[in-house]
Amino acid sequence: MRLCVYALVSLVGLASVGCGGSSGSSGSGGAGGSSPTSPSPVTTTININGQNGAQAFSPNPANFGGQVVVFKNNDNTVHRVILNDGSVDTGDIAPGATSRAVVMPGNGANYHCTIHPGMIGAVAAASGGPPPACVGDYCTGY
Repeated sequence: MRLCVYALVSLVGLASVGCGGSSGSSGSGGAGGSSPTSPSPVTTTININGQNGAQAFSPNPANFGGQVVVFKNNDNTVHRVILNDGSVDTGDIAPGATSRAVVMPGNGANYHCTIHPGMIGAVAAASGGPPPACVGDYCTGY
């Protein structure tokens, strides 16, 4: 019996299979059946303030490389944020809405609004280094 209690304490989530007893639940959706889940990653918000060049996003640059980010549209017009390399596209973000969660590259990135190309932003590298140098057509706002 002590071994069974020890196994229950030590192997949370597997205890219902060990010890030979039946809980009366098949594991999914039943009253006693819950499956272990991993914690949700912390999501950070970058605010869209309007068509103000490098001031269009806040914070900018953001120190969120490698993190999960959402864009919150605080403006009164639709915006669509895309990384300059095209690897992330939020889709249209209506006024007052928040984008789907996206993971920013760990080495940092530059981004812009496809609807308003003068709106530009950057995310610093996860290592704490500066954002990568902006290269291309969307770098005029800095």
